[in-house]
Amino acid sequence: MDRLKHEIEHGKKISKNAESVWNWDSPAGKVRADRRANYLVEYGGFKKGDKVLEIGCGTGLFTEKIYNLTGADITAIDVSPELLEQARGRGLPVDFLELNAMETPFEEEWFSSVCGSSVLHHLDMQAALKEIYRVLKPGGKIVFAEPNIFNPHIFIERNVPLVKRWLGVSPDETAVNRWKMNKLLKECGFAHETVFPYDFLHPHTPELCIGMVNRLGSIIEKIPGLKEIAGSVIIYAQKPLS
Repeated sequence: MDRLKHEIEHGKKISKNAESVWNWDSPAGKVRADRRANYLVEYGGFKKGDKVLEIGCGTGLFTEKIYNLTGADITAIDVSPELLEQARGRGLPVDFLELNAMETPFEEEWFSSVCGSSVLHHLDMQAALKEIYRVLKPGGKIVFAEPNIFNPHIFIERNVPLVKRWLGVSPDETAVNRWKMNKLLKECGFAHETVFPYDFLHPHTPELCIGMVNRLGSIIEKIPGLKEIAGSVIIYAQKPLS
C-alpha cells in the first residue's frame, strides 16, 4: 500500500526533530498542545482504568499528556518504528505497538475510547473509521484533533504542490472538511457526531503575545463564518449502544 509506505518513510524522515516539524516545541506550540490534550480528555471522557486506543501516537507527546491527566489504560499505535522508539523512551506504562490503524489485530469491541492528534488526515479516513468502529465498545467514544482545510495556511499547504514539497508534507496528507467529516461519521455508523473548529493561536506567535492572541481567538471561535477558518477541528462521536 503506497499510503502506508509513504507514512513510514515520512516518519523516518522527520524522526530527529518531529515535534519541531509538528510545531509543538515553541512556547505557543506548547500552549496549543496542552489545550488540545484537554479537549481530547474532555470529549473522550477518559478515566482511570478505561481501555483507550490512541492511533498515530508519534513520539508519545499526547500519550503522556493524556496518561498524566487521566491514568487511563492506553494502547498507543503508530507505523513509524523511529517515532515509537522515542515514545517508548518516555517510560510510560503504555503499550506502544507498531501497527497500521486501518487494519489492526485487536478484538471487536475491545476499547472504551479511541483518540488521536493529527492522524486521520494521513489515512484513508473511511477505512480508519470503519476499523475504529469495529474495535470500539457499544457506547464508546472517539475524539480526534485534526487540521482544518478551511484555514488559509493549511489550504495552501495541502493544495499547492510546490508549497507542499517545501514544507515536507507527506504525499497523501490532507485536512478535514467538517461537514464532510460529519457525513462520513454517520456513514460509518457513528452517532452524536460533532465536528467544530477551534484554535487561532499560531505556533510561531511570540511568547509575549500568546495571552492576547488566545483571548482574541476565543472570541473569534464564537463568531459564525469567521470561526470556520480556525487552524484545527475537534471530531467527536459515539458508537451506538445497539
